Amino acid sequence: HLVESGGGLVQPGGSLRLSCKISTETFTPYVLGWFRQPPEKEREFVASINYSGETAYNLATVKGRFTVSRVNAENTGYLQMHNLKSDDTAVYYCATSGLSGRPMAHDYEYPYWGRGTQVTVPS
Repeated sequence: HLVESGGGLVQPGGSLRLSCKISTETFTPYVLGWFRQPPEKEREFVASINYSGETAYNLATVKGRFTVSRVNAENTGYLQMHNLKSDDTAVYYCATSGLSGRPMAHDYEYPYWGRGTQVTVPS
């Protein structure tokens, strides 16, 4: 299973690094995705990375502020977030696919999900 950590309250312009610790049965060599669900809105794609390090981003959301990474030997994925804004307030989820392949942007492609970690950026 997957466990996110690193969320919290951060002032506008601040940074956070989210972590996603994944059980060995579901991580390697699968694709890792990050999604978020703002209050009263639908869940949206943030970023994805495959085993080889290829990445994909929701450019309209990230705008160069976020970086996705992973350390395969540690079965851990990361989402580094800089210059956070109030619009980034959301529950952030990590997810893994059941297959290897290219980074993916659709939540239906990920059968394994964490419980989420709250990120709050006050306005």
